[in-house]
Amino acid sequence: MTGRIKSGTTRIEVEIEKNREESNWIKVIELAEQLKDKSPEFVCLSDFLIGEGKLENFLDEWPAVESNVNRAKLGLIDAKRFLNLAVTETGIKAGVAMDAHLLLGKLQFACGQYCESLRHFKLADLQNLSEKKLPLRSLRIVAESYAIKGLCLQKDGTASSKFKKAEKEEELSKCFDLASDLSLLYMQKLEKELTTTPSIYNTGDVLEQALQAAPIILLQQGKPEKSLERYRSSLCAIESQGVHSIRLKFMCQMAELLLQGLVGEKYKPPLNSTPKNSVWKPKYYASLNQFIPRNECEETILLLLVAESMAVRNAVLSQSPEFKDIRLSAYQDAITVYDLLTVATVRWGQIALLQESLERSMKFSFEEPHLWKQHALSLLAINRYDHALSVLKEVIRLEPSNPRTNFSMDGREKALTSPSGLLGRSHLYIGIGYYLQAEACQLKKEKEELRCYALDNFRSAVELEPNDHLCRHYLGLQLAITGHITEAQQHIRIGLDLQPEHSSTLHLLVLLLTAERQHKSALTVVENALEEYPDCLNLMYVKAYLELHERGGEKALVTAKQMLELWKNLYEGQTISDMPECDRKSDTRSVFQLYTSEMSDKDSSSLQLHNTAASRVEQALSEVASSMSSFSPRPGPQRAWMLQVEIWLLLAELYLALDQPSDVQMCIQEATQIYPLSHHIMHMKGLYHMHKQEWPEAKLCFQNAVAINPQHVKSLQQLGLVYHYLGLQGLAETTLREAAKIEPKNHITWYNLGKVLEALGEYEKASNAMATALMEEKNSPILPFNSVPLCFE
Repeated sequence: MTGRIKSGTTRIEVEIEKNREESNWIKVIELAEQLKDKSPEFVCLSDFLIGEGKLENFLDEWPAVESNVNRAKLGLIDAKRFLNLAVTETGIKAGVAMDAHLLLGKLQFACGQYCESLRHFKLADLQNLSEKKLPLRSLRIVAESYAIKGLCLQKDGTASSKFKKAEKEEELSKCFDLASDLSLLYMQKLEKELTTTPSIYNTGDVLEQALQAAPIILLQQGKPEKSLERYRSSLCAIESQGVHSIRLKFMCQMAELLLQGLVGEKYKPPLNSTPKNSVWKPKYYASLNQFIPRNECEETILLLLVAESMAVRNAVLSQSPEFKDIRLSAYQDAITVYDLLTVATVRWGQIALLQESLERSMKFSFEEPHLWKQHALSLLAINRYDHALSVLKEVIRLEPSNPRTNFSMDGREKALTSPSGLLGRSHLYIGIGYYLQAEACQLKKEKEELRCYALDNFRSAVELEPNDHLCRHYLGLQLAITGHITEAQQHIRIGLDLQPEHSSTLHLLVLLLTAERQHKSALTVVENALEEYPDCLNLMYVKAYLELHERGGEKALVTAKQMLELWKNLYEGQTISDMPECDRKSDTRSVFQLYTSEMSDKDSSSLQLHNTAASRVEQALSEVASSMSSFSPRPGPQRAWMLQVEIWLLLAELYLALDQPSDVQMCIQEATQIYPLSHHIMHMKGLYHMHKQEWPEAKLCFQNAVAINPQHVKSLQQLGLVYHYLGLQGLAETTLREAAKIEPKNHITWYNLGKVLEALGEYEKASNAMATALMEEKNSPILPFNSVPLCFE
C-alpha cells in the first residue's frame, strides 16, 4: 500500500496530502472537488478522497459505536457512494481500489454490517498485506483495518468445530496484535512528523479499543503468559503524547494480572534485550542502563511506582468547580493505583515504600477520606504512631458521622452525671466497641486487653440491667470467645428466658452446644428457630454445617439450595430496584440480621468476621477489575450480591465434601462472576486444587487470599499445610505460627503445626502442638463464635 498522490506534482495534490495527514477532512473534500474539476484524469482518485473525507468527517462527530449505528446508516450514504466508485476497474488502475475496500470495511462496521465489513477486508486481501513502510495516513488506515477486522470477528461468535474455533482465535489475536503495534507506531510517527496543534494527537475510538483488547483477548483465550508479553511489548514502546491514559490503564491491568497470580508457574522475567524492530513495529526504549525486574514482586512494584508517578503528574490541584469532573477522574485513577500498590507492598512487606507513596498522595486528596485512612494505616504499620494519630484526627473530621466508641463513652459520662436509666446501655455499647476493636486487632497482647475491656463493660451492663436480654447476649458472646463456655451458656439461657425469640441469641446457643459436642441438640434448636424465622439465612447457614456433620452432605446440600432460592425471593427484587439502598426495608427482623454479612462493604460484623480494612482492599480491587472486559459489577446493592457469594461458596464446600469437583468449579465460577477478587473465593479455589492434589496451584490461591486479607486464618492454615506437602517445612512453620498469633485458640492451626514440626524432627514440640490442638478442640464450635451477627435490639 502506498500514498495515492505523487508528492510534488501540483500544489493541490500536496495540499490534499498534508490535510489528510492532519485529518482536516472538510478541506480535503474541498480540494478533491477542485482536483476533479481541473484534472479529469484524477476523477477516480477525487471520488476516493471525497468518500474518505465524508466518512472520516462523520466519524469524527459520531464514532463507530453501536449507539450510532442507525445514524451511520443514513449519514454515510454519500460516503459509501463515492467509495464504491473507487472499487471499479478504473479504481484498480488508479491504485485506490484496495484503500477504498479498507475504508468501506470501516464504513460497514460503523453501520453495524459486520459480515459485509469482513467481506471488504477480504477483497482488499488484508490478511496477506506485506510489511513495508507506509505514509502516515496509509499507516492509520491499515491499523484501523486490522482493529476493525478483530472487532468484527469478536461480534461473530459462531465456530463450527474446535479446529475452526482455534483458527478464529488465532486470527483474532493476530489482528489485535498487529493493530496494537501499528497504532503505537502511528502515534510515534504522528508526533514526530506533525507540528500542528496537540488536539489531533489521539488514537481514536477504534484504535484505542484494539490496543486494550489485544492483551484481554489473550487472557480470555487462556493464555495469560502471552497477555503479559503483550502488555510488556506495549509498555516498552517509546511513549507518545496520545497514549498517556492508555499506558496508565495498561500498568494497572498488568499489575492486576500479576497480583492475581494468573500467570502462575509460567511466569518468566522480562528479557534484558530490546524487542526486534521491524517496519510495522513501534520504536522501543533502548535497554542500556535499564532496570530489569527479576521476579513478579519487582515487576509489579516497578509497574505501580511508574503508574503512581503518572497519576500524581495528572492530578488536578485546583478546587474550582469547572475542574470538578477532570479532578475526580484523575483522583479515581490515583485511587486505583494506590489500592493496587497497597496489596502489592503488603504482600511483600514493603510498607515503608507504600507510606512514602501515600505521603505524596496527600497533596491532591483534599477532603477525600479514603487515601487519608490508607495513609494512617501505613503509618501505624511502620510504628509512626504520633503522625498516624494526627492523620486519623483528620479522618474523623472528614467522617464525623462514622460511629466511634467515644460516643458511647460520652453517653456513659452523661448518664453518670445525670442519671436517666441509660447507664447500662452505655456500658453495653462501649463493650461492643471494644469487642469490634479486639476482633480487628493484630497484636496478641492488645487484643487480649481489648477483650478484657469488653468483658468488664458487658459485666457492668448486666449488673446495671440484669433483665436486658441484649446485655446478657453480648456477655455470653464475649465469654464464649474467651473460652468460658459453661458461664456463657448460663447467661445465654437467661437471655432466652427474657426474650425467647431473639434470633442472634438462638444462633449463639447453637454454637455453644456444638462447642460442647451436643450437635444433635444444636440441630434441634436451629430447626426450631427456623420455624420462627424461616427467612433467616444466618441460621440456615449454621444448619447446613450441622447437617453436614450429623446427616451427611446430601442433606446439607438441600438446605444450601433452599438458601439460594430464599435469596432469590428476598433479594432479587432489590438488585433490580432503583430505590436507594439505604431506603430499603426488610419485612422481618430475621432478614435484617443478614445485612451484617461478612463480605458487606458497609458493615463490620459478619457471618465470619474479618479485618474491615480487607473489605476496602477487595472493593478497590473489584473496581479495578471492572476495567477488564471479563467483569462488570452487578447492579443494585452490593450487600445483597455478597450474600449470594457466600451461598455459592457454601455450596462449593458441600460439593467438595461429596467429592463432586465439577460442581465445585461451577459454584466457584458463579461466585467469581459476582465478586472476582474476594479472598474467600481464592481460598475456595485453593481447597479445590488441594482436593485434586494440585499443590502449586493451591499454594498460589492461598497466597493470593492472604495477600488481600493477611488476617484470614483459614487461608494461612491451608497455605501452611500446602507448604508442608511441597516439602517447604520452614515456610510451613512460619505461616502456621502467624495463624496462631491471630487466633491462638484455633485447634486446626495447632494440629497442622504439629504435623509440620513432626516432619522437621522436632518431636517434643510436635507433641505439645498436638496436645494444644486436642485441648482447644474441646471448646471449638462448628463455626466461629464471632460469626454471630451484630444486633442492637
